Amino acid sequence: MKKTLKGKVVSNKMDKTIVVRVDRTVSHVKYKKRYKVSKNFKAHAENSKDFKVGDKVVIEETRPVSRDKKWKVKI
Repeated sequence: MKKTLKGKVVSNKMDKTIVVRVDRTVSHVKYKKRYKVSKNFKAHAENSKDFKVGDKVVIEETRPVSRDKKWKVKI
């Protein structure tokens, strides 16, 4: 089973690559306050211009395509 993440497209300026921001909420261990943490992932997309900034996408884990790209766009 491959890992999947849901996120929002932040950039589509590269060729065959989009940048996806994945947000998650974390609870502080001591103070129990919940806060948002986000991380950017580079994902392989054959037609990166099909995705606009702000689109919601699902990315899945794959073999390394390059040094930074270890995800590909599923939807």
